[in-house]
Amino acid sequence: MPEAILEPELPIVDPHHHLWDRRAYIAQGPEHPFMTAIQPAARYLLDELMADTGSGHNVVATVFVECGAFYKAGASPAMAPVGETEFVNGVAAMSASGLYGDMRACAGIVGRADLLLGDGVAPVLETHIKSGGGRFRGIRNSASFDADKDVLGPLNRVEAGLYRDTTFREGFRRLAPLGLSFDAWLLEPQLPDLIDLARAFPDTTIILDHVGTPLGRASYTGRLPERFSGWKANIQELAKSPNVVVKLGGLAMAFCNFPSFLAEPRAPSTQLAKEWGPYIETCIEAFGAERCMFESNFPVDMGSCSYATLWNAFKHVAGGASAAEKTALFSGTATKVYRLEI
Repeated sequence: MPEAILEPELPIVDPHHHLWDRRAYIAQGPEHPFMTAIQPAARYLLDELMADTGSGHNVVATVFVECGAFYKAGASPAMAPVGETEFVNGVAAMSASGLYGDMRACAGIVGRADLLLGDGVAPVLETHIKSGGGRFRGIRNSASFDADKDVLGPLNRVEAGLYRDTTFREGFRRLAPLGLSFDAWLLEPQLPDLIDLARAFPDTTIILDHVGTPLGRASYTGRLPERFSGWKANIQELAKSPNVVVKLGGLAMAFCNFPSFLAEPRAPSTQLAKEWGPYIETCIEAFGAERCMFESNFPVDMGSCSYATLWNAFKHVAGGASAAEKTALFSGTATKVYRLEI
């Protein structure tokens, strides 16, 4: 049964969601819990996003994060991701018309540019900015890798050590002068790579996605408790770099493999809060609320819960926070980091 919405008036800026039409991809995709989780969301566009954001919580704006959707056919591999920015900017313009309500979808856009182009990535970044209608805020390059290929399954796309690569860092150096931030998705054992990157580029704002993706599947099954202390130590070390902020979420994904993942019946928000709480609370303690932001990661996190239940879970975890801390966690940090005009 649907849960009663907690603190329904609390403003929320959702700083991490996707839009896609992946019906063919999902139908042909390999067997993997990740594919099972996103199958109900094979199509997730403005209508589906509006249904979720309108399900009871006071979501006032969102930030789109790249997901490899709507690349431009016929463009060079370097420029193809600009098609995604063009599409999302159109969705943002639809939302900004007010015809769909007061919520401002995709008020910020995080796209993809291949930083392994080195200095050659500059024209790609500039084209993203021009195509973003004043909404383009940064890029994301995933470095997610594990020697156990069953961990990522269909998302095995890069080799180890991307964030330490010299050519990658030549491209990374182009971000700060253009006022662009960097969203980092990697897996928990790779956190030292991000620590090193953050120290090498103290003037670039780096956003750690999904609290660093703790691992609990494949060869990591059942090992979340034993790996927690190592994850925590790396989070505390990363927090020493003031240019880094962290997104609190993504814990509903297949890679973490909490008991709530794909559970039937669906886990209530109280169970989600209990499972996710130690990771979220550790991040808030290390970074401070002003450098943390709750994220939905929808529709991927649909594998564990509904949109409304997810935000209830976050509100349970943040139950002891002050009013100022709640403002930062649920809207303030995201608005500041992504320079949203809402």
